[in-house]
Amino acid sequence: MKNTGFTLLEVMIAMAILAIALTSLFGSQSASVSLAAETRFNIQAPLLARMQLSKAQSEEEIFADSGDFGDEFPGFQWELQVEDAVFHESEVASLQQLGDKLQHLILVVSWGEELYSYQLDSYQRESK
Repeated sequence: MKNTGFTLLEVMIAMAILAIALTSLFGSQSASVSLAAETRFNIQAPLLARMQLSKAQSEEEIFADSGDFGDEFPGFQWELQVEDAVFHESEVASLQQLGDKLQHLILVVSWGEELYSYQLDSYQRESK
């Protein structure tokens, strides 16, 4: 009488090979999802920062503020900081030709509970 089934050892070896293959497959899938999220942020954050900075600069006077981008870009937040521009002594002489004080605008766009962050710096003349 001939047995044509698999032995326990063959089944265990097949399960071990399957477990190793699935572990590496899930690991690469997880890395792929993480890279896709990072790529999405790296593409959208600079565009959103420029858009928000343009909105702020179109106002008569710029104030520090913060907010989000609504339902169109869920999870993205922004924060605008406004401070007087500070330059090194060697730079001051050439910048005094501007006559007005300069403001340093710092716009930070973050995503995913500040897991990712992008900062855009800009300088402009202080509004009167």
